[in-house]
Amino acid sequence: MRKFFYCRSFLLGVAAVMFTIAQAHSQCKPPANQNPPLSPAAQTSVSLDGKSITIYYCAPSLRGRTVGDQIAPYDKVWRTGANTSTTMVTEATLRIGKLVVPAGTYTLYSIPAKSGWLLIVNKQTGQWGTVYNSGQDLGRVKMMDGIVGSAPVEKFQIDFAHTHGNKTEMHLRWGLANVYVPVEAVG
Repeated sequence: MRKFFYCRSFLLGVAAVMFTIAQAHSQCKPPANQNPPLSPAAQTSVSLDGKSITIYYCAPSLRGRTVGDQIAPYDKVWRTGANTSTTMVTEATLRIGKLVVPAGTYTLYSIPAKSGWLLIVNKQTGQWGTVYNSGQDLGRVKMMDGIVGSAPVEKFQIDFAHTHGNKTEMHLRWGLANVYVPVEAVG
């Protein structure tokens, strides 16, 4: 009986998390007259040692604006996407840079800069993207500058690259920015 209770509780917990993510992510949907959507829903996933890490976000486009000036201003907290908060769900305990992130669900914010953005892992989840509570920060990690292509990246992207075994890199690419941080599954 106890085993049934724990299994049922676990499944209800998983269902609640998935419902929250689906509800939050559905807010990327544009108004009926907005075609194509200005900031469509996007996601990226990676598997490290058989455990998945998925990031759900809304992907804004530059549309003639400049990162750091007219959009995602330098030295200010940014929601790392558009609309709803950017959500990371990890089955593994991670080391992001030097920050240890237990398995769970988190919101990702960032502080854009001319060089070396900061990635913020925040424990508050399910909020609108501009609702930021620094008291809920799990921690902040300095990101490194990667190689930038010859043309600006029009639509914001989060992706994983150079994945081997239990290690990968999480990249944020937009405009002339390509910043990344090493990610390692440690448990």
